[in-house]
Amino acid sequence: MSNKAVVVYSGGMDSYTVLHTALAAGKDVYALSFNYGQRHSKELDVAAKVCQKFNIPHKVVDISAINSLMAGSSLTDDIEIPEGHYAEDSMKNTVVPNRNMVLLSMAIAYAVSLEAPEVYYGAHAGDHHIYPDCRSEFVHAMNAVSQIANYEPVEIVTPFLNSSKGEILAAGLAMDLNYGDTWTCYNGREKACGKCGACNERMEAFNEQGVTDPLSYEV
Repeated sequence: MSNKAVVVYSGGMDSYTVLHTALAAGKDVYALSFNYGQRHSKELDVAAKVCQKFNIPHKVVDISAINSLMAGSSLTDDIEIPEGHYAEDSMKNTVVPNRNMVLLSMAIAYAVSLEAPEVYYGAHAGDHHIYPDCRSEFVHAMNAVSQIANYEPVEIVTPFLNSSKGEILAAGLAMDLNYGDTWTCYNGREKACGKCGACNERMEAFNEQGVTDPLSYEV
């Protein structure tokens, strides 16, 4: 069986940890990132640098043309990004409609073309409250479809499906990962804002692990 694996890689700390988890498992990794019309490209720039650093084949696919079909999110539209914690209902306006089904479908297609039996994806428990397409029910259903959608079955691998952000960070720190090579903030400014849901969750994870975040914050 082929040792190839496609990793859906945004450039954030979750997918960065997943990328290195696949590498640590000895996988022949192919990283796949998407420009879906998000507010900024900072995560994608970080992802490209990491893949160059580790000599990982990396595709960035521009699907921004379908942005008008995935409207209504503060991550893609001219809607103010809410500040606060993911547990707050205001964070629901950061949901991009059907995003992960779209991205996983393309990742599976890429895996089939590479004859890769696995797609790694960074869904985790911290996102379950707000993002339906990060919940275990969605992942298991997509995995079932992925087994029958092509002549070649592809498994969706989610190493941190039931893990918190802090647990993901702990796994990465155990691998001596440098989280300065990631970007999490929903805003693409020079420093992370420290106020959006993504920043709040990241800061909590670092505090939980008792380590200093290498990123600089505005607050």
